[in-house]
Amino acid sequence: MSSRAAYKHLMRINTRWKDNDIYGHVNNVEYYSYFDTVINAYLIDCDALDIHTGTVIGLCAESHCKFLDSLAFPMAVDAALRVVHLGRSSVRYEIGLFAEDEDTPAAQGWFVHVFVDRVTRKSAPLPDALRAALAALQVGPTP
Repeated sequence: MSSRAAYKHLMRINTRWKDNDIYGHVNNVEYYSYFDTVINAYLIDCDALDIHTGTVIGLCAESHCKFLDSLAFPMAVDAALRVVHLGRSSVRYEIGLFAEDEDTPAAQGWFVHVFVDRVTRKSAPLPDALRAALAALQVGPTP
């Protein structure tokens, strides 16, 4: 289990009323939404991914989440992000979701993006700006 200090980027996400399920905590599907949000917001903020007109788009090839503790509305979630593998056309991120100001994650997981040509949907090399943004998040192998 990694503490928040093991990640290169942090984004605060406010939970919403609709995130909670009947059991009074954030439903598991929302954790994947938080993963998607921290990844894509980072890439957009770095001007590394143009979701509307860019030549490449990222498709999710794999994802996984290990649930360790509950999150619930109205708490804020700190989504932490790092890159553990950077390939020719793919990247593997690791994400930690932390309750606001906590150092122990409520969830940890990974997400693999494969970048493809927007039109043909064939694998495409990472453009330089995208590679640079991803490299800034890269860490060594995880234990």
